[in-house]
Amino acid sequence: MLSEVERDVLAAVDDARIVADLRELVQIPSVDGTAAEVEIQEWCAERLRSTGLQVDHWQFDLPATTGDPDFPGMEVERADAWGCVGVLQGGGTPGLILNGHVDVVPVGELAAWPDSDPFSARVTDGIMWGRGTCDMKGGVAAILGAVAAIAATGITLRKPLAVHTVVGEEDGGLGAFGTLKRGHTGEACLIAEPTAGGVIPANSGSLTFRLEIPGLATHGSTRTRGVSAIEKFTLIQQALIALEIERNRDPHPLLKHLDLANPLSVGTIQAGDWASTVPDLLVAEGRYGVRLGEPVAEARQAFERAIEEACAADDWLRTHPVQVSWPGGVFASGVLPEGDPLLDDTLQAATAAGASEVPEVKGGPYGSDLRQYAAAGIPTLQYGPGDVRYAHAMDEHVPLAEVLQCARAYALLAVRRCS
Repeated sequence: MLSEVERDVLAAVDDARIVADLRELVQIPSVDGTAAEVEIQEWCAERLRSTGLQVDHWQFDLPATTGDPDFPGMEVERADAWGCVGVLQGGGTPGLILNGHVDVVPVGELAAWPDSDPFSARVTDGIMWGRGTCDMKGGVAAILGAVAAIAATGITLRKPLAVHTVVGEEDGGLGAFGTLKRGHTGEACLIAEPTAGGVIPANSGSLTFRLEIPGLATHGSTRTRGVSAIEKFTLIQQALIALEIERNRDPHPLLKHLDLANPLSVGTIQAGDWASTVPDLLVAEGRYGVRLGEPVAEARQAFERAIEEACAADDWLRTHPVQVSWPGGVFASGVLPEGDPLLDDTLQAATAAGASEVPEVKGGPYGSDLRQYAAAGIPTLQYGPGDVRYAHAMDEHVPLAEVLQCARAYALLAVRRCS
């Protein structure tokens, strides 16, 4: 049963405003490392102020932030970055944080998009299309709609409600890291990442690896005098396949619904500089899954050990070993503590807000800011509109009905956690 206050809050949710906000958010091309990351944080700060929240909108000290020994890494260059936190009512620790990242990944080849403009925010048959609609501006718009509804009713919250909009999530987690370092905390956090109707209380982690595989150059007509780095990579690739199989033998219960809980993939390969020369170097980079509960250092050790063993079994690589390095972001795993009430509270709010069925509880095989809030001692989970299969894709989209349903779920959850 809904209380009178809860019914009033749900009635105050403004569907048209949420859709309009989402359109404006999508039309700001906030690709990681561009000036639009700054622009969209200014937009969020102004929207939160106009809703009646107290806003902290600050410029990051990038050298100090990136120089912190705990900094999770960054994969693009930034000249500027801003944080944005809004708090509705009162002092003290917020009873709930609603978090969303506002950065998006690059659009890739424009010709592959259904629209010539990936940021058009086109709507057809109740679906909005474009970069960022799913990952995760649909969730951000739902957060803004939920908070606006609570503010519009004028109800008094016993504990503050906080909104964190962050940049740099896609390439390491700069925004969430800086926000937490600034002292913005809470009793619990919901991240509005796309979850396809489910609730995700745990994420695997991921690391970016680089392999430098040496060869010996010679003319292609006398290739037996040299050593092809490409041929040696095939040996290393076999070791990587075996490592992936081993790391997926007994997945965590929250990840057993996946065909591959801890993926390992090579994403880029560069080798050779002349067609008739045996290549003396191959550089490969890829993505390596960190298992739930596994320390990052242990994950790296397992990877490096597999490469060392593969090198030891080859005459050339034994004396010319592969060099392993770890560029880019560090995505540790993260999990909601077992039995934490945030999970049941979220399931109940989602159901009361109109979910077609009780959301499935499952883990995610990708990294997110969940692990940063969890590491800070803040119980955190993910629940949001859209399906992660369409994140980063040329057909990225979000059903508007899911955005509106999530806005109502967030509003109920916030009222129940904060008042």
